[in-house]
Amino acid sequence: MSADCFDLSGRVVIVTGGASGIGKVYCERLVGAGAKAVLADLDSGLATRVAMAMSADGSRALGVGCDVADAKSVQSMVDSAVAHFGRIDGLVNNAALMSALPRGPWHEIEEADWDRVMAVNLRGLFLCSRAVYPHMKRRGGGRIVNISSNRVWEGTPNRLHYTTSKAGVIGFTRSLAREVGDDNITVNAITPGFTTSETQVGGSDPAYLARMASLNERKALKRTQMPDDLVGTLLFLLSDASAYITGQTINVDGGAMMH
Repeated sequence: MSADCFDLSGRVVIVTGGASGIGKVYCERLVGAGAKAVLADLDSGLATRVAMAMSADGSRALGVGCDVADAKSVQSMVDSAVAHFGRIDGLVNNAALMSALPRGPWHEIEEADWDRVMAVNLRGLFLCSRAVYPHMKRRGGGRIVNISSNRVWEGTPNRLHYTTSKAGVIGFTRSLAREVGDDNITVNAITPGFTTSETQVGGSDPAYLARMASLNERKALKRTQMPDDLVGTLLFLLSDASAYITGQTINVDGGAMMH
């Protein structure tokens, strides 16, 4: 195996939730690795501005508004990506409702809030994967990477709807991998630990952030997780170096959870 198997030059990768937080870092690193990033985000204006900052002429990054829970919006986003770049090689299902969700006992979760989390965190994966599938199949293959959470290994309380949705991501990953394997499409998942992204910091109480930082002593690697800690695993799963890996979930949390 040569180093070329890690090369992402020219590959077109859609990242949902790509205009802020960890998704923004994913897109920045993809562009830095030679790929072309499609920043699909609910905030279309932000997506456009961030993409232009990455690539002023639009040759390396494209910002597109997208509500991943809406089929028409997803299809429009994928159509725009193909019209602009001509192909789709990878999809990172990163968009999710989390930092804006209140923490509290499971029996206080409203039905509407439960349904909203499932619509974004699970239906969104389905709709985005379904929309890119014909393009990947036609090109002879592709890579889908789904972002779950290490909460599923611990059973972290107080956001039961979020944790449940992220457990569903793993089941979705395994089943879809078997359905698209004959098309040379791999489907894998990452379970990040608590990551101090700009959106996480901005949406959290300082006392909560301090409490989470105090839990670093439970990890094998005793420091705060940053967005860049996830990038290596993501780029690997999007490259040909992982061509024979599918249906798997890789935990990236500094050794907080081991399974």
